[in-house]
Amino acid sequence: MNRKATIIIGLQAALIVILFWFLIFYGKDEYEAASTKGEEGIETKSLIVANQANEKGAATLILPIALQQQSGIQTAKLQTTQHQSATASFGTVEPIDSLIEMRTRYLAALADGNVTRSTITSAEQNLHRLQLLNQDDKNVSDRAVQEAQATLSGEKAKLTTSATLANGIRDNMRQQWGNTLANWATQTTSNSEFESLLQSRDVLLKITLPFDVTPNKNTTLQIAPMGSQTQLVKAQFISDAPQADSTIQGKTYFYRAPAGSLRAGMRVTTRLNTQGKASSGVIIPHEAVVWYSNQAWVYQKIGADKFVRRLISTEVEIESEAISGWYNTTGLVANDEVVISGAQLLLSEELKYQIKNENED
Repeated sequence: MNRKATIIIGLQAALIVILFWFLIFYGKDEYEAASTKGEEGIETKSLIVANQANEKGAATLILPIALQQQSGIQTAKLQTTQHQSATASFGTVEPIDSLIEMRTRYLAALADGNVTRSTITSAEQNLHRLQLLNQDDKNVSDRAVQEAQATLSGEKAKLTTSATLANGIRDNMRQQWGNTLANWATQTTSNSEFESLLQSRDVLLKITLPFDVTPNKNTTLQIAPMGSQTQLVKAQFISDAPQADSTIQGKTYFYRAPAGSLRAGMRVTTRLNTQGKASSGVIIPHEAVVWYSNQAWVYQKIGADKFVRRLISTEVEIESEAISGWYNTTGLVANDEVVISGAQLLLSEELKYQIKNENED
């Protein structure tokens, strides 16, 4: 009885295995077809649409409002701003020890000249006295008069030498430092601007500017140590510089600026506002910019759900406490909306569908 039950159970198990195998074998095609149909049913629709001619964009995406909210897309309106064009260049903080040394020699030559003038005055008076005595019955000898005349001539020669030395030093100053600085250094009365340089409250800058730029006291120059993140410092125009910078081609000019963190020998970057009319444009925030193919782009929102990728200019960058970004005068205008959060996501979606279309081709 037990043996018979065992045989029956074994036959039933074998039958179940055979039936299960037939079910898998004949149902495989239907299962694969159903799976493929399911995948096609959940395929995501492309967000890219055809560009409109009046939108002048590289690509256009349609993003429903619900999807915008889920993706964290945020936009901001651009505002009009005025910008004064500027010229960027370089310069150096000049040591003035050689100017001080020339000034010392010049003042010493003047002092020697003043001493000699006093001696000449005394020698003239002595000669006059001796001449009167000589004329009065030869109370002094002719030889004494001749010696007095020789002394006077010698002192006058010393005065000429001192004057020649002083003039030579002053001319040398002009050759190296220009007329204005030479005049400051050779003044015997106090000069507040030159005193600021001597006492290291200010530093002297030699700035190199392009040949087509001519600054004056009405143009504003801002400087900062090269490579630093410190705030720009305003420098004041002094004069043309007679000697060029051996490392940069251009015309050179002297400026002075508060010493602060500036030290002799430092290289500085400069920004010179030109004397033209300020232009109107918009500042595109840094966070709105995405880089693709070595170019800067932004996504402009048009209407409720359309986003157009547009090329912008990065030639002029503006940094201020209110807003920082790229200054543009064409393409975008005030009140245009640009994406400031989620722009990289839009670019990724755009490129994903472009790659998919290329693979299907």
